[in-house]
Amino acid sequence: MQSIDIGSKPGSSPRLTTECGEPKLPRRDFFLLPMICLLTIFLLAGSIKWIALHHYSFSKTLIAKCVVLNDPSTGPRGIPNCVCWEKVPENPGTEYRFNRDGYRAGFDLGPKQPGTYRIVMTGSSFAMGHRVTREESFAALLPGKLSSRTGRSIELYNEAMAWGFAHPTALRFKDVLAAKPDLILWVIDPLDVQKSGFVSPLLENTNPHHTSSDADSTRSLPARFLTSFKSRLKGVNGGQDIVGMETAIMLRHWIYRSQSIYVKSWLMESDDAAGYLRDQPSPLWKSYLQQFDLDAADIEEQAKAAGIPFVAAYVPDRAQAAMISSGQWPEGYNPYKLGDELRAIVESHGGTYIDISSGFRTVPMAEQYFIPVDGHPNPRGQSIICDLLLRELTGGAVPSLNASGLPQTALANGK
Repeated sequence: MQSIDIGSKPGSSPRLTTECGEPKLPRRDFFLLPMICLLTIFLLAGSIKWIALHHYSFSKTLIAKCVVLNDPSTGPRGIPNCVCWEKVPENPGTEYRFNRDGYRAGFDLGPKQPGTYRIVMTGSSFAMGHRVTREESFAALLPGKLSSRTGRSIELYNEAMAWGFAHPTALRFKDVLAAKPDLILWVIDPLDVQKSGFVSPLLENTNPHHTSSDADSTRSLPARFLTSFKSRLKGVNGGQDIVGMETAIMLRHWIYRSQSIYVKSWLMESDDAAGYLRDQPSPLWKSYLQQFDLDAADIEEQAKAAGIPFVAAYVPDRAQAAMISSGQWPEGYNPYKLGDELRAIVESHGGTYIDISSGFRTVPMAEQYFIPVDGHPNPRGQSIICDLLLRELTGGAVPSLNASGLPQTALANGK
């Protein structure tokens, strides 16, 4: 039974109440309140989508515009004098400028000046400085610090290339030798091993461990490049049809700021993606290491034949840096294991091996210096890698760069 509440203010409509005196909503509120809720949800979803599209989107131009990706004799190689700009999720945008030989070296290679010690660096995207300006990369920072610490004139010519994993590095190694280096520095990261045997994202069956559909071979360069990029965004593809790829990346970007959540999530990935962190390599990763061994042998034999000192430097990725920084990892995992395997391979062929992984023990929350979903080092991460490489290269592993003869005050001041 309903009653009229006569306690309403003069001039206002009477309120309907129940016998218990509880106010009853007017009929229009049963429609207005759900509509307001729905409108709020749509506004929030729209705002999130707008932010994601604005800050976590792809540009129309990509680095692939400046890279030859369909030559099986060389693997990916830069187009001489090409300049391109790229924006990908989590990154504000980066310019890539290639010299007359197709490298992001910052200068054209010329005759070596008297007294100059020339290092030629090769590798893939970590070494090339992907996602940062060239000036922020450890390739640009390292020679000046080496010169200061050793008292020598050091020149570093960077021949690293996007998608330049182990096999493409072996294919293009003649360019490294042609630069007449005093030292060859090969920078390796986990993807160089995972992509062992890989030649190009646009060539079919170039990786013995990778399968692709016939339809992929007929797709356009941008479409196939984006598919390749998306496949690296661990777990994002599953949700992109619902919330959009950019939104999924944005949400994962913020979630991955938590060290514990990030590590747990990463270790749940497939063996192909996260198997390098296991204490005992799986059969799949053993096959990757076997293929990597073949390419390392090829590279080191060429360096040995030319009489050039060869150094392979291992740089950990974001997941390894997080585990080493925290000092904790689940049973059955070991972030140092892959480095141990690579040391055995490199040294078995006569090269010098340095591993900067242990340096991340003293870097709190080290994963924050890598882009959360993409995984490449950010500018601060590049600087940290530079300092760790500097310490290892001048600590006695490379006699020609040994800084032990300098006064201790100079070393303490970072010279």
